Amino acid sequence: MAFVSAICAGYRRYGKNPAEALKKAQITPSSVSKAQARITARQMELLSGAAMHELDDEALGAFGRRLPWGSYGMLARASLTSPDLGVALKRWCRHHALLTGDIRLRLVTQGTVAAIVVEEQADLGAHGAEVREFALVHVLRNIHGLACWYVDSRIPLREARFPFPLPGHADALRLMFPPGPLRFDAAQAEIRFDARYLALPLRRDEKALQQMLQRALPLTVLQYRKDRLLVRQVRQALAAQPAQAHGAEGLAALLNTSPRTLHRQLKEEGASLQQLKDEVRSERAKDLLYRSDRPVKQVAAAVGFLNEKSFTRAFRQWTGVSPGEFRKGAQPRP
Repeated sequence: MAFVSAICAGYRRYGKNPAEALKKAQITPSSVSKAQARITARQMELLSGAAMHELDDEALGAFGRRLPWGSYGMLARASLTSPDLGVALKRWCRHHALLTGDIRLRLVTQGTVAAIVVEEQADLGAHGAEVREFALVHVLRNIHGLACWYVDSRIPLREARFPFPLPGHADALRLMFPPGPLRFDAAQAEIRFDARYLALPLRRDEKALQQMLQRALPLTVLQYRKDRLLVRQVRQALAAQPAQAHGAEGLAALLNTSPRTLHRQLKEEGASLQQLKDEVRSERAKDLLYRSDRPVKQVAAAVGFLNEKSFTRAFRQWTGVSPGEFRKGAQPRP
């Protein structure tokens, strides 16, 4: 309900009454003052959409100037031709500065971690602490939701940081910024995620954009389920940490998810854990057979088989030949 209160503050700033928007979202005016009350994602969508239209401000009164209806759609379109997500996010951040100077957004990459950082250039709390909080949350969820939409993939967050104290509704923020931890009283607002997502190509076109803009607001509330980087992450974990990633539970822990979610998301990507295990084992076995003179028994143990017989049977299924036959054929000719 704190978000509803922030939207109502936007109405007050423009000297307007939020009653019609609240009615459309089936939120009673008396409940707005109940800080611990809850609304559904659908109610949030209806209220935000009505308010943005009535106020003609997609920032809902948070900034020094209005962001007229269609502003964020324009930003999305301006980045649509980007070759990958990294370029798209850099363009989005740069173009956002053309809309308002109250905040500055930056894409920062350090090692394996990428971050979208919000630098406050004006006092966003001038109209209330809840307005500042909502503005920062809204901007970060907007760009995160759009990033997921661009590449048609869930982008799990490693961490989300907020420059305000732990609110009483922190559980709502945990739903909006999963699965990593939340940190409050931080120096600035930011979200952090795996930098490898930046290399994913955009999977949307103008037609898809038109369809999305008809109901863009759910992007700021609902989460994607599929993860297009998951298969790559599973392969890397299986190759780099075979002991810890041997079972579904250990692998899920390495990827900060649950075994059930892991299996479901792999299925959505047309893969299975056993299939990926076999692929990684096969590549490792072929590499050892080709690049070393280890006995087949040692190669079998190195890729996780208890005995040479079971390894030979599996290897034949993978390649159509035995390990010995592969090694003989794989030797480079002089």
